[in-house]
Amino acid sequence: MNIKEKEIAIVGVSQKEDKFGFKIFRDLINSGFKVKGINPKGGEILGRKVYRSLKELEKNPDLVITVTPKEVTERIVEECKQLGVKEIWMQPGSYSETTIKLAKEAGMKVTYNSCFMVENNIW
Repeated sequence: MNIKEKEIAIVGVSQKEDKFGFKIFRDLINSGFKVKGINPKGGEILGRKVYRSLKELEKNPDLVITVTPKEVTERIVEECKQLGVKEIWMQPGSYSETTIKLAKEAGMKVTYNSCFMVENNIW
C-alpha cells in the first residue's frame, strides 16, 4: 500500500503552531495524506476534528505516528495493541527502549530514530 493511501493517526497534535505536533499535522494535510489528529483535549485544529483517543476513530488507522512524550507513547502502544494497529512510527523524542519493545512484542512494525516527514520527503 502506498504511504498516501494509508489512514494515518497522529497522536500529539497541538494547537500551538510552533510545536511539531502542529507542523506535522499541517504539512501532511497539505501534502495530501489521509490524516486524523489525536489530542486528549479534542476540539478542532486547521478546521479538522481532533479526536480524544484512537478509540474514538471511526476506523482503525493503518499507521499511528507518535509526537508525544515517551511516557505517553507507552500508553499509545497499549491502545494500538488493543485496537490491532499493525504499524507505529515513533518520532524522535517520543520513544524509549520500553516503547519499542512493547510495540514489537505486540507484533507491530515499528519505526523509530527517524523522522516521518524527512523520510517521506515532506521536509
